[in-house]
Amino acid sequence: MSGKYASSPEWASIQPIPLDDGTKDNDIIPLATIAYPDEYLEATSYLRAVMAANELSERALKLTEDIISMNPAHYTVWLYRAKILFALDKSLDDEFAWLNRVSLKYLKNYQIWHHRQIIISSKKHFPTMPSTEPDFLMEMFAQDSKNYHVWSYRHWLVRNFNLWDSPREIRDVEALIEQDVRNNSAWNHRYILRFGPRYDEPDAGMANATKPGSEKGRLNVVDEDLVDSELEYAKSKIVLAPENRSPWSYARGALRAAGRPLSEWKGFASRFVTDETDEKGNITNAHVKSSLAIEWLADVYAEEAANAEAIRMLTLLKEKYDPIRKNYWDYRIRMLSTEEGSTKPAAAPAAVSASA
Repeated sequence: MSGKYASSPEWASIQPIPLDDGTKDNDIIPLATIAYPDEYLEATSYLRAVMAANELSERALKLTEDIISMNPAHYTVWLYRAKILFALDKSLDDEFAWLNRVSLKYLKNYQIWHHRQIIISSKKHFPTMPSTEPDFLMEMFAQDSKNYHVWSYRHWLVRNFNLWDSPREIRDVEALIEQDVRNNSAWNHRYILRFGPRYDEPDAGMANATKPGSEKGRLNVVDEDLVDSELEYAKSKIVLAPENRSPWSYARGALRAAGRPLSEWKGFASRFVTDETDEKGNITNAHVKSSLAIEWLADVYAEEAANAEAIRMLTLLKEKYDPIRKNYWDYRIRMLSTEEGSTKPAAAPAAVSASA
């Protein structure tokens, strides 16, 4: 093997360990071999050698950087790099400066964020979260505001450093929702901050997720003012985009966490579903601004045992406003019809036609 490592005096003491993919054995024919570039094959052969010797050195650290530049998804090399950093007591600030550049270059790489989590988990080096971390995360979100790996990492930061009530967390998530009201990732993070389980404060967090029925997802201690504020916030975003599911789901979660009924929003949801009636008061038409409001009202009427009205809402969804889930709405209608004593799916009242 020839290459920059084989010709380097720094690496003369190392006997590289080549990749064995089965081609050396004449009795074994690999189904599909990977055509690695020669420089990658050489670098990884030296990585195997230093790992076999458990060498934790500067040259090994440089080797990991070289391999990551060629293949940032190489899981093992990231783990070995972290081991070297801690063994040599390297400056982790320098590591983050390098890691930030790599992160911005490879936006969808999971290993980068796992490595970052391992590094920042060191209580010795980071008893508190680095002050620059939120700024960098917002820089990442500027590239991709729904990056799953970055959001997962930010959720972990909240748990690890108890940032549930951090003004910066709320400020950043509100900025992202302002930029894109349909950013479901930002809505999810807001829910974690406001209503997620706080492992350091058992009495303040969400009830155990294994609890049965209506108790699942309930807060042990409810701040009613906070719930009211969050519901108003959700309303303000729904009026901007009534077909955006995120704030509707957020409101459902907030009410459930507080143990409050969906009917609390009956009046608000009704603003998006307007019925026309004839002179006898019979409903002749429905003007709908949000299919999600129809779904909400269907659930409210079902809770109130007003099954005929619930079936009318579900029929609107089935026939016009959400036909892609026709089978689901049929199932819901059958369940309500059964409660009414019927074994057949009910149809919408003859006088009602669904129109926008």
